[in-house]
Amino acid sequence: MVAMTPVDDAARCPCLSGLPWGECCGPLLRGEHAAPTAERLMRSRYSAFVVLDAAYLLGTWHPSTRPAELELDAGTRWFRLDVVRTEAGGPLDDRGVVEFEARHRGPDGAEVLHETSRFVRQRAGGPERRWLYVDGVVA
Repeated sequence: MVAMTPVDDAARCPCLSGLPWGECCGPLLRGEHAAPTAERLMRSRYSAFVVLDAAYLLGTWHPSTRPAELELDAGTRWFRLDVVRTEAGGPLDDRGVVEFEARHRGPDGAEVLHETSRFVRQRAGGPERRWLYVDGVVA
C-alpha cells in the first residue's frame, strides 16, 4: 500500500480551484464534511489521486460499482485538472455528470485522462445525503 502524501492547509489545492487545500479539498478528504455538489466531489477525488488517498476514493465510490480494493501508483504524478462541463449535480439534485480532463505523467510519459463521470446523491450510512461516484466513460 502506498502512503498518503501530506498537504499543508495553506498550499494551493491540487484541483486548481484557486483555493488553498484547507478551504477546498482538504476538509473533504479529512471527512469534516461532504461535498455539496457532484463537481466538488469530482475535484476532491482528483485531489485524492494526487495525494494517494485510496481510502477516500473507495469511500466516495458507489457500492454497486466500487472495487474491493484500489492500488494507486506512486509513480504517476497528476498535475492539472480541467472541468469541461457539468450537467445537474447541484445541491438540490440527486444525479449529476461531470466531464473533465486530468493530465498526468507516468513511466510512459505525459497523458490526458478525458472522462465523463456519473454521480448520484443518496444516503450513505447516515442521515445526510452524500454525493457518490458511480462510473465514468473514458473518451
